[in-house]
Amino acid sequence: MPAQPPATQTGATSAADPISAARQRLIVALDVPDAATALHLVDRLEGTCSWFKVGLELYVAAGPSVLQPIIDRGHNVFLDLKLHDIPNTVAGAARSAAQLGARMLTLHASGGPAMLSAAKDALAGLTNPPELLAVTVLTSMDAGQLHATGVGRIPSSQVELLAKMGMEAGIRGFVCSPQEVATLRALTGPEGVLVIPGIRPAGAAIGDQKRIAGPAEALRLGASYLVVGRPITQAPNPAEAAAAILKEMSDAL
Repeated sequence: MPAQPPATQTGATSAADPISAARQRLIVALDVPDAATALHLVDRLEGTCSWFKVGLELYVAAGPSVLQPIIDRGHNVFLDLKLHDIPNTVAGAARSAAQLGARMLTLHASGGPAMLSAAKDALAGLTNPPELLAVTVLTSMDAGQLHATGVGRIPSSQVELLAKMGMEAGIRGFVCSPQEVATLRALTGPEGVLVIPGIRPAGAAIGDQKRIAGPAEALRLGASYLVVGRPITQAPNPAEAAAAILKEMSDAL
């Protein structure tokens, strides 16, 4: 299990320095096309961030070996592959991710309870396995996008349904938009690990995200970790951009 944030989900912190507490809860998304660019960003953010997300773009381009240099620099890796396949295949992929040293790993809740249970069982007994995070509804999807896939529920209802299913399968970590984090926090209680993308600091472009919130708001609603990509990685000075987001986060701590 990854280290839990140094704050309770009600907003009270156990750390004397709110910026240090915020640093443990910010995940920078390395959504870049090659390993050299990714590691350059990691180096530029040294001392500012302790978590980095490796998603599909970087993983497909650079392969699993891209994780080790990040880990060797003392950082935690959130492997965001959104696994979605038959249970046996997902179980094997989860074991492989554990061997790579990932501290968190995503899989689609819509893969169903058998798939979620197979992934959880695959990690049982391993030393320091990654936290499994069930992705509910992508933050790029609104009601119209969801309906186009044949799901008649509004996003918040679908998120709640998938989270309840995930919990019945033994999953305690979830990815949802800021708009659903309060509902999921009430469902999971303080032990749930809620990782929230769709975070946009003051003045940032929305891009392709639909269901968003600011950093402080997401933490106050019950987020465990915040995932931020372009507002940091595409900034002229990524370290300054990250520091500004940490300041916003610290206001909620």
